[in-house]
Amino acid sequence: MQPQVLCVVGPTACGKTKMGVLLAKRFGGEVVSVDSMQIYRGMTIGSAAPTEAEMEGVPHHMVGVADPRESWSVARYAEVADRCVQEILGRGRLPVLVGGTGLYLDAVITGRRFAPGASGGAVRRELERELEEKGVAPLLEQLRAVDPLSAERLHPADTRRIVRALEVYRETGEPISRHNAATRAQPPRYAPHYIGLAFRDREDMKAMIDRRVEGMLAAGLTEEVRALLAAGVPRTATAFQAIGYKELLPTLEGGTELRDAVEEIRLRSRQYARRQLTWLRRNPDIRWIYWEKERNFAAALQIATEILTAQGLQ
Repeated sequence: MQPQVLCVVGPTACGKTKMGVLLAKRFGGEVVSVDSMQIYRGMTIGSAAPTEAEMEGVPHHMVGVADPRESWSVARYAEVADRCVQEILGRGRLPVLVGGTGLYLDAVITGRRFAPGASGGAVRRELERELEEKGVAPLLEQLRAVDPLSAERLHPADTRRIVRALEVYRETGEPISRHNAATRAQPPRYAPHYIGLAFRDREDMKAMIDRRVEGMLAAGLTEEVRALLAAGVPRTATAFQAIGYKELLPTLEGGTELRDAVEEIRLRSRQYARRQLTWLRRNPDIRWIYWEKERNFAAALQIATEILTAQGLQ
């Protein structure tokens, strides 16, 4: 029997943080953040990382654990988060995985083993040099010779995955397609229970996202971006690719008006929420709770408790 974990998922601004805390209290759990940007220190406002007050005394993990100069892969996140999950289980508590980064969540639940290779490694640098000097066609031919399944599946414009597939083969002698097939055949590491939160009406979701963006700016998002720059975080850092940070950088450098940056943040946030929903709705095991105009957490907690208790969670 795989250990049980509880997953609270949904698009941005749907109330995952609050619901995660409520369910952790109800079922004796500790929260593990599943957010690709909340891992970085100094990004509390823009990543909507929970504050001490919002945590309400519930232990939270994987928040502010990485230097924003670093670039964490999904493999590194899954390794560290899994240790947190195991420690929570060892204390006899329930891991409550909360967040909207679907790829990271799937990696933890499945216990997926990632093929070797890392951004900045010697093999990666050599392949990127070949790509720059000769273009993608020779690399795709190399891939076709050693991993025809991947070569057939990948579009020629998907240079990142073509480079990655060749990197894996050069480092291991094994096609990445074979590695991925073997990984998918393994049973999942954990038995998840899913609660999903979303707005019934997309317009209500958009309105909530707009209010969140306004709240972040009022809370000092611009100053947070300025502080990261002052601390020496390079513009090319993964942390600065996060929505809110990326759009404000040109404003701080005098390149765009603040109002234009804010409108871009709203737009990108809405687009991201739609992508999150698309990813999550592929999972038939998620039990969805839909908000109307406002988020009624007391009612949602009652519904979620009934769902989870019926599934055997105590």
